[in-house]
Amino acid sequence: MRQFLTYLVLTVFVLALGGCRFGPVKDRGDDVTDPASQEEPRQETMQGGDLSFSGDLGSGARMEELNDPDSPLSKRVLYFDFDSSKVTEEQREIIDAHAAFLSRNPDVSVVLEGHADERGTREYNLALGERRAKAVEQLLQVQGVAADQIQVISFGEERPVALDHNESAWRLNRRVEILYSGY
Repeated sequence: MRQFLTYLVLTVFVLALGGCRFGPVKDRGDDVTDPASQEEPRQETMQGGDLSFSGDLGSGARMEELNDPDSPLSKRVLYFDFDSSKVTEEQREIIDAHAAFLSRNPDVSVVLEGHADERGTREYNLALGERRAKAVEQLLQVQGVAADQIQVISFGEERPVALDHNESAWRLNRRVEILYSGY
């Protein structure tokens, strides 16, 4: 009987691990600066994290638009105030540009990742990250983007880009990332 219980516990453990996602953690950089002072959006490499590539995504959507540094489409990270999911006027312009792109390209989809800083409980931060991503989703849908083009995920405080425990790091972690399919 004891051997049976040992095998049962081992089987449950292996099955639990099988449901976990393992892999390298994306390096999002060590640069901890004020997001408002960043002149150029940080681009990561496709092999190792780059968000820029050329060619078609889906059925012909031209991705050069997303990579043009002069385009609002190159801005794919929206930062939020402490304990807020309110979208600013500047962010609305960026969201409007993404909405127009997605409306023109109905075969392209995005994932909206909501994030929070480390302050607050895990549950609260997951809910806050979701509220932030849903605020962006709602604005995209009002602009005509189909609901099936958008997926909302909240990571709360679980995926910080800045690991320090100060306001400049927290400011970078309070964000929604707009991730296009194929990235």
